[in-house]
Amino acid sequence: MLQLLGLTPHAETVYRATLLHPDHGVTDLMADTGLQEGVIRAAFDELAALALVKPSDQRGGKLRPVSPEVGLTTLLASAEADLAARLAQVETTRAEIAAISAEHIGTRVSDSATRLEGLDAVRSRLEELQRTTEFECLSLNPGGAHRPDARNAATPLNEEALLRGVAIRAVCRDSFRNDPDTLAYARWLIEHGGQMRTVPTVPIQMIIVDRRAAIVPLDPEDPRKGAIEVHNLGIITALCALFELCWSAGTSFGEQPPANDNGCTPTERALLDMVAAGDTDEAAARNLGISARTVSRMMSSLMERLDATSRFQAGVNATKRGWL
Repeated sequence: MLQLLGLTPHAETVYRATLLHPDHGVTDLMADTGLQEGVIRAAFDELAALALVKPSDQRGGKLRPVSPEVGLTTLLASAEADLAARLAQVETTRAEIAAISAEHIGTRVSDSATRLEGLDAVRSRLEELQRTTEFECLSLNPGGAHRPDARNAATPLNEEALLRGVAIRAVCRDSFRNDPDTLAYARWLIEHGGQMRTVPTVPIQMIIVDRRAAIVPLDPEDPRKGAIEVHNLGIITALCALFELCWSAGTSFGEQPPANDNGCTPTERALLDMVAAGDTDEAAARNLGISARTVSRMMSSLMERLDATSRFQAGVNATKRGWL
């Protein structure tokens, strides 16, 4: 209880005992406190250094306790002075941080867009934005599944935001449902109040914070090159509309993507759209986040259901039957 004043628990115990029994020596104090002789003598050394015990003129040089009104009050005044000095240092440091932050912000381009070169710059900026998010964070995630290292890095910041009442909504690809790491992250996010949905394909990677800042990749084919931070209201409004469109078409984790009236799942419908556009199995696999072999199996099933003997005929029949 008095550790703030520099007393160890043993020293405090001995001091309290000597206040109750000023005439007790080491032997009596051993019975009073249950402490060993060596511990009591070490405690007296501490108390003497803190001026809480002094030699007794009455008892032949033995130690007497100094009253708490004098001894402890003196120590408290010293602790308060140290605390005041520490607080002054904290305020000075706070001012330095504000100056550095202002200088850093000053290096950014105007309110329209800022170029973030490389992954490190992007991650650093996302950390800054996440710590200052006030009410909402939206994200589209077309890339790889949530690996454990990426999840472990993002989880503390997401947890802080969720505890502040920030609404987190994320859209991923349907294929992520087969990835254990992504499933683990989705369960964690939902348990802590966030939301995640999936769609067959995600058009672009992006993060929108408080509908005031958006991060999109410089090159969608290579996110390692960096990103653009956008502040323009018109652009952000358009990106929010794109997110809401994907969100409304998505399926919540914990639910299976529903088939339409023709028996097509959203992924099968997306595959038919790609086939009609002339995409190869490899291109469709990349967009859907699944293997080319899986695409081939799905395509074979669709051709059989459409009574088609070729991919082209499958596209024609799908259009005739209103599947597209």
